[in-house]
Amino acid sequence: MKIVKVVAAVIRALNADGVPVIFATQRGYGEFKGGWEFPGGKIEAGESPQEALKREIMEELDTEIAVGERIDTVEYDYPTFHLSMECFWCNVVNGDLVLKEHEDAQWLTGANLGNVDWLPADLILMDKVLEGIAC
Repeated sequence: MKIVKVVAAVIRALNADGVPVIFATQRGYGEFKGGWEFPGGKIEAGESPQEALKREIMEELDTEIAVGERIDTVEYDYPTFHLSMECFWCNVVNGDLVLKEHEDAQWLTGANLGNVDWLPADLILMDKVLEGIAC
């Protein structure tokens, strides 16, 4: 089975009320169009996961991020490939998270993380994301 190595940014911030929020994006293309995910993408040859994540977020969202601690590596078998997704906590350094490839995006609190239809691999990460924003 083909292995696809990707990185994902769990971008967190505080909303106007001081409540921790996570940035979620809705895929705008491809086999999983319409599904919700943490933004990111494929690691190119010679890139570290952190470099790939910074590049992907700049390409897809026109935003510079700081990549923090690794949360986990999610391994998931989709019907046609195996996904290996390294996930990192991230913060916005500069930019406004402009949607260039995604259909939609939302800032979600811990209480409403389940209000979108997450893709299966991203859903695996939810318990750790909830723990990380509850701190």
